[in-house]
Amino acid sequence: ALARGALPRSGEKAGRCLKVLERVKEQLHFVCCPGAMGADLLSSSGFSYSVLDLPQTVRGEREQWSAKDTERAVNLLWREGVDLILFAGGDGTARNIFDALDGLGAAHRQVVLGIPAGVKIHSSVYGVTPEAAGGVVQKLVTGEIVSLVAAEVRDIDEDAFRSGRVSTRFYGELQVPVEAVYMQHVKNSGREVEALVLQDIAADVVESMEDGVYYVFAPGSTTMAVTDLLHVDATLLGVDVVLDEALVAKDVIESQLYELVANHKTKLVITVIGGQGHLLGRGNQQLSPRVIRAIGKENIVVIATKSKLQELGNRPLLVDSGDPQLDKAFNGFIPVVTGYEDTILYPVGVDVGVNCQNLS
Repeated sequence: ALARGALPRSGEKAGRCLKVLERVKEQLHFVCCPGAMGADLLSSSGFSYSVLDLPQTVRGEREQWSAKDTERAVNLLWREGVDLILFAGGDGTARNIFDALDGLGAAHRQVVLGIPAGVKIHSSVYGVTPEAAGGVVQKLVTGEIVSLVAAEVRDIDEDAFRSGRVSTRFYGELQVPVEAVYMQHVKNSGREVEALVLQDIAADVVESMEDGVYYVFAPGSTTMAVTDLLHVDATLLGVDVVLDEALVAKDVIESQLYELVANHKTKLVITVIGGQGHLLGRGNQQLSPRVIRAIGKENIVVIATKSKLQELGNRPLLVDSGDPQLDKAFNGFIPVVTGYEDTILYPVGVDVGVNCQNLS
């Protein structure tokens, strides 16, 4: 296409997205790749950014980057621990993103968002326009509730296209932020009916539970809605452990809990505790730094109603484990289950609302 006079459009479209984000410029730090893969655009934008070491694999008269470079870039960004991979392109780029994340086992963990800039776009991982993609990121940065959905990656079926039929093929799903969607029960006034919403949350958690995995339930009425659905005799103020939908340890102390989880795959189900939005460190001291490290941040399932989060007034969730290094690891955004098949992204960390250094 370039040889026949086509002009690249991705930079222009990405620039339109960045124009929207100028309103929150001080709250963003981009991590990008060299040249046309991000650095050139950001160098003239005024945004804070850093450049990863990604040497070109294809060299010629002009700078060229291949699909393989896109996959290499995604691997680097995943290792950097970015909160969001924001990319410009079309269905081919979405497939490259999916292939890289799927190879890392992170297709359902890493949040991505596409800026539409391709010739063909059938995948639902893209914003409707570059400005719409920027608007979603802006809401995320400013602490507004943003839903997290599984969006399809699709591309033209080349065999069908060659025979004269336009058909798309499904390749997989990626996690994408969208404007908040209320899918659970609400009153006519638009307020959630908490008892019904808790049932929705509990149903979502129970359906996703895996065999042979310990599930640690932190204190709170929200987590107790899940144990009630499981029909286990759990405690409201203590920490309980469930295996294969049966209670194996009730109201455990820290040492008991660590012994259980140290060498066994475990997931922690926890909710927001207290009016100030504490996630760890208030009312759940059994969840010590060594317990949290043994479980792993990626195995923490946060549950809360949207109404409860809205009462925080856009303030981030707080982590005060007693280990500053561990607390810092939680800075950024975390998925929160807010209903049945309804998950949002919410900021965590004292500094997130002021300077969102991990969003990339």
